[in-house]
Amino acid sequence: MNQSSKFLMLRSIDVLSSLTDQQIEQLSNQSVHDSYARGSFLFDIGDSVSYVFLLTKGTVKVGLTTSNDKTLIKEFAYANNLVGENILTGLSNRRLFAQVVKDTEVFKIPASYFKALFEQNSQFCEDITKLLISKLAELEDRMNNFVFKKAQNRIVDFIKELARTKGMKIGLDEILINHGLSHKEIANITDTSRQTVARVLGDLKRQNIIHFSDRKPHKILIRDVMNLG
Repeated sequence: MNQSSKFLMLRSIDVLSSLTDQQIEQLSNQSVHDSYARGSFLFDIGDSVSYVFLLTKGTVKVGLTTSNDKTLIKEFAYANNLVGENILTGLSNRRLFAQVVKDTEVFKIPASYFKALFEQNSQFCEDITKLLISKLAELEDRMNNFVFKKAQNRIVDFIKELARTKGMKIGLDEILINHGLSHKEIANITDTSRQTVARVLGDLKRQNIIHFSDRKPHKILIRDVMNLG
């Protein structure tokens, strides 16, 4: 990708909107645009904190593996999302992993330069701080859901959130979600089981609230979000 294309792509990304054209140009020079296949890692637990990743395409899951080999998903990141941006903790090694769920393209931004942008642009520093606070609030909401909501409600809430963030409106009321996630991955982020996810989605399909095909279960058509409950 040439510098002009990199500049235009970076300039169009909302999370970078507070950067000046000169800073975007510097960022395009400092960063590398790279591709990652499904199943590969942007980084793994224990890796050095060398880069911040800005997705331009695909899906990445961020999480950790517990001592009993259970995977806990912190978040899913999509196009125009940052991954590994929390670099102000002073830690030199990653405590989380970031694994590609759908073939992904990213800008790899050196962590040292990303930090330098905070000093150069106070509004950018404030924007990233707000982003981190927002992610912490989302984690707190999920923890509350784990405690107070039943498994089915957690799965339905996750589908509604996908509809809000990833949905494509079709017609008046229908929304198509191409989430690319397995039942196991949905189970990991909703703290349920793969069997429960399959059962809940199957029930919603039988009630004609959603539709998906057996050949492409990663694509869900929501007939009407209001009917999800």
